[in-house]
Amino acid sequence: MMPQLLTVRVEQPDHRPIRIWVPVLPVALVFSPLLILAALVAVVACVVYRVSVLRAFLAGWRFFCALRGTLVDVHEGRSTVLVNIR
Repeated sequence: MMPQLLTVRVEQPDHRPIRIWVPVLPVALVFSPLLILAALVAVVACVVYRVSVLRAFLAGWRFFCALRGTLVDVHEGRSTVLVNIR
């Protein structure tokens, strides 16, 4: 199943944490014209490098679906950024 929600939390020692919830599907729908353009570029790249277009798109879809449950923590100096993909 594809990811449904992206949660971002930014923590700084002097401020309250900032939390942002981003629903994946509405964002994908808003950026769908760019996604269509990216798909066309990917098809051309597959043809140029002689890679099966269907297998490349299936591998990309499987990678996208595997992102569910990913947790990324970035610590830079005194700030922390936490990204959770659900």
